[in-house]
Amino acid sequence: MKQRSSYVCQECGVLSGQWAGQCPDCGAWNTLSEVAITPGASRKNARQGFSGTQSTVQTLDQVPFQREERRSTGLSELDRVLGGGLVEGSVVLIGGDPGIGKSTLLLQAMTSLAGREHALYITGEESLPQVAMRGRRLELPLDHLQVMAEVSVERILETAQRIKPSVMVIDSIQTVHTELLQAAPGGVSQLRESTAILTRFAKQQATTLILVGHVTKEGALAGPRVLEHMVDAVLYFEGEQDSRYRMIRAVKNRFGAVNELGIFAMTDKGLREIANPSAIFLSRSSEAISGSLVMVTREGSRPLLVEIQALVDQSAGSMRRVAVGLDANRLGMLLAVLHRHAGVSCAGQDVFINAVGGVKIAETGSDLAVILAVVSSLKGLPIAHDTIVFGEIGLSGEIRPVANGQERLREARKHGFRRAIIPKANTPKSDHEGMEIHAVGTLQEALERL
Repeated sequence: MKQRSSYVCQECGVLSGQWAGQCPDCGAWNTLSEVAITPGASRKNARQGFSGTQSTVQTLDQVPFQREERRSTGLSELDRVLGGGLVEGSVVLIGGDPGIGKSTLLLQAMTSLAGREHALYITGEESLPQVAMRGRRLELPLDHLQVMAEVSVERILETAQRIKPSVMVIDSIQTVHTELLQAAPGGVSQLRESTAILTRFAKQQATTLILVGHVTKEGALAGPRVLEHMVDAVLYFEGEQDSRYRMIRAVKNRFGAVNELGIFAMTDKGLREIANPSAIFLSRSSEAISGSLVMVTREGSRPLLVEIQALVDQSAGSMRRVAVGLDANRLGMLLAVLHRHAGVSCAGQDVFINAVGGVKIAETGSDLAVILAVVSSLKGLPIAHDTIVFGEIGLSGEIRPVANGQERLREARKHGFRRAIIPKANTPKSDHEGMEIHAVGTLQEALERL
């Protein structure tokens, strides 16, 4: 089969017929590298599609409806993030920092699945004795899980065609390579082509495929962004290195909701599921202190109670605005609203905000909690220990409602909170069993309640 040389950008993956100092697509310098490709096989696969037959045109109502069947991984927190479990023929990409626990998570899930399904675990980074050693240390049932150490895509597919697994894990996609390309494993062209071949196989054979991906120092999945478009679900496994808690989050899911959050605790026996995650974020002082209060955020379908801490102190030089777990740009905006509409100025003060527990809050429902925590720290006013707060703040100082206010109040009441400062539009229609509700419409009203 005739081969030809081409040049691929190591940043964006675009192909070019000749070398250039600057990528014509993304503009990066000195990123084009030569690769030898075999175009015939790619064109043949592209013509055949997933099924190997010619495509036909039909109206959408003629397509037979099939309800996807879910396979439980044996880990309810992972099932939650996946949308209820693994779907037949789906491709899942899991990324995370080195040592965060990706291999441990998948080994636990695969040993649980192997008792019910035909599972295959392929390792390209570790030897089989290393995988077996981890399994024995975690006291996992290893008698049904089939394993193989291989980095060639062609040999992986040859083995999979023979044993026909229903679930297959490849750890990791950066270590495998296809013989159709002469580029080194981990390069942009190898990642793209290897993922495309494996994805095509998963769709043809109705095999659930789980790929482990490396991440860059910025925290994004390594390789071309097209990888995230090719797969059905993208999960991120996160956690602070000095914390025992790990969080898995879906940023793309064709078979479920995105932004679902699963929480685990790393122990000497592997990852343990956290059934009540609000409890780990509420390790508070027994006494009311200034600058600390609790808000109710929402991650996917789950309400979470998170402690927000603020520290306002005299600045020794240029003023600093630091937010850990929240948007720092939004903090600056909220401080401007506080000054303009409530007459409270933080000029000459350093302002530090922290979401306790390492959780990252992206929703605007944290605005009111941040502002009240700042005022509490600035004025030295402790907030009652059983007070819960949530609400969005507009630029004109109004308190806007947030989604699922009733569920947030129920979660707070379940954990013993008896006082709530919430947006007026989220006022419950019925009494919340002795919970004192303070509904506010403006920032000024909220500060008076404080």
